Amino acid sequence: MVLSDSLLILSLALAAEAVFGYPDRLYTWIGHPVTWIGTLIKGLDRALNRDEWSFGRRRAAGVLALLLLLAITGTAAWALQAVLLPLGLTGFAILALLASSLLAQRSLHEHVAAVAKGLREGGIEDGRKAVSMIVGRNPQSLDEAGICRAAIESLAENFSDGIVAPAFWLGLGGFPGAVLYKTTNTADSMIGHRTPRHEAFGWAAARFDDLVNLPASRLTALLLIAAATLRQGASPQGAWRAVLRDASHHRSPNAGWPEAAMAGALGLRLAGPRIYGDVRVEDRWMGDGRAEANVDDIERALALYRTACLLLFALATGLTLLTWLIVH
Repeated sequence: MVLSDSLLILSLALAAEAVFGYPDRLYTWIGHPVTWIGTLIKGLDRALNRDEWSFGRRRAAGVLALLLLLAITGTAAWALQAVLLPLGLTGFAILALLASSLLAQRSLHEHVAAVAKGLREGGIEDGRKAVSMIVGRNPQSLDEAGICRAAIESLAENFSDGIVAPAFWLGLGGFPGAVLYKTTNTADSMIGHRTPRHEAFGWAAARFDDLVNLPASRLTALLLIAAATLRQGASPQGAWRAVLRDASHHRSPNAGWPEAAMAGALGLRLAGPRIYGDVRVEDRWMGDGRAEANVDDIERALALYRTACLLLFALATGLTLLTWLIVH
């Protein structure tokens, strides 16, 4: 597959997902690619992560599990692409629809908007319930400002992990590239935690996820900065300053980039100390604005996000046309 082909599939997939999302009826009928990958991860976890093994042996088993996981999903995606590409426009359309399931523009917007709606219509308890669907921290520890910050942080981070990163690898590596990225990201979310069971076994998944998200997290920050130039009341200068000053101080090598850009663009402080379960995490603040975020700030963040999604689509489409002209 040439680059122009994978970029065309990317453009079509972004458009299809923005319009249709992933229908609930389809999820009920066949599930979702992430749930299929998750089932495979659970099987490898049960088979290869033995409590009686040493730390080193469990880490080696985690490396093997990741390699097996990538080999299985990557081979399946490559074979599917190889079958569909010779079908011409029909094959491209099917690949784009399949690839659209690996993006999350629409669902991310709906989940974050639900937090704003919950706060407006049901108060803090409904806000906590809605935000618990998208963050791992203890919702009962959050006041209204904490709920709003959590929703905006999740929007920024998941814009990178759930949209820009799979789009980047789809454009660069075609359908197999997107599947391999989604496999890695799902493995990190399921076993890449520093818990007694997964600290050793999930080490490879967590480190590899950090690596493959490096380019997308930086691109996400640039998209948010560019979007801030197009949104009234947003500050591209503030976003730049926050990224340059704060992004590298986040405990994640990637999450700080979109979070700092979002914070600086909106004049907020994001991240900072947070509680996950019963554990308090002393993170650095991203941005130097106000920490007292409100529901209006969620709406402003969503508007910035929508603009950044349009810019991502414009970038993909522009690169598609450019590579097509070069090839032809």
